[in-house]
Amino acid sequence: MTAVNHPLDAEAVSPFVEISRSDWAELAKTSETPLTQLEIEKIRGLGDFLDLQEVEDIYLPLSHLLNLYVTQTQQLHSVTKNFLEKSPKRTPFIIGVAGSVAVGKSTVSRLLKELLSRWETTPKVALVTTDGFLYPNEVLEQKGLMARKGFPESYDRLALIKFVSDIKSGKDKVAAPLYSHLSYDIVPGEQVVVESPDVVIIEGLNVLQPPALGQEVALSDYFDFKIYVDAPTEEIENWYLARFKQLRDSAFQNPASYFHRYSQMDEEKATDRAIEIWRTINLPNLQENIISTKSRATLVLQKGIKHRVERVLLRKI
Repeated sequence: MTAVNHPLDAEAVSPFVEISRSDWAELAKTSETPLTQLEIEKIRGLGDFLDLQEVEDIYLPLSHLLNLYVTQTQQLHSVTKNFLEKSPKRTPFIIGVAGSVAVGKSTVSRLLKELLSRWETTPKVALVTTDGFLYPNEVLEQKGLMARKGFPESYDRLALIKFVSDIKSGKDKVAAPLYSHLSYDIVPGEQVVVESPDVVIIEGLNVLQPPALGQEVALSDYFDFKIYVDAPTEEIENWYLARFKQLRDSAFQNPASYFHRYSQMDEEKATDRAIEIWRTINLPNLQENIISTKSRATLVLQKGIKHRVERVLLRKI
């Protein structure tokens, strides 16, 4: 018998429904932007593009969808507890936000925090970055990992999983280490405290990774909704280099900055160093560890030029 090859329809086998920007924006027609342009400017990260139109077209529909997920998850949790004949205990809804360095995931996370906190059912929203769970620089030096800072092995993954597990178990107060981008290190004795939130947003490079070797659970197992911020690699590199130049003229000027030395270099030498950092650290981390986690997301924001979201991929239910 002759075998017959059936070409696969990419859309049919994809776990996502692809929604164009225009179709997604239609979902916001009945919504009003709760943020002012000044508030948006405070939320926007260095080098990111974000304006009222982008908020209305992309992030208002997303916040509405997330609110629906929160409401339905809370109801499911309640009926499940009743079925098991246990007293219902409220647990926070956890959102994971992943993506490359410089792709704009921090801006997305801060924006969603502000939008979700304006919904009546989710007034208390906490945002935690996984930077606080990086090993201190001293430990990274001892382990020979300073040149791989941001790679999965540079994090205390067990502590991070314990932190999120405690949140999901409904503990009233959970603390995480505080990270300083000025000193590029953990701040000794300082903590970020999360107290009885309705929603927690966990933002980081590798938050959607599968379990590490020898571990049974992954951080993302505790997430109720997973977002991946995507963009063409060449665009991300451009954004990274542009942000580096802006930081060189601003934050790096501070003598207390870990990167102060770059502000003292001439522009060409500093740019060459930025390109080297991208190509030897950030790009390999993206290619080896981050981009493959996109398929684990519930929703993917696909950006084009100037951080403008061009399409949304939503996992099929």
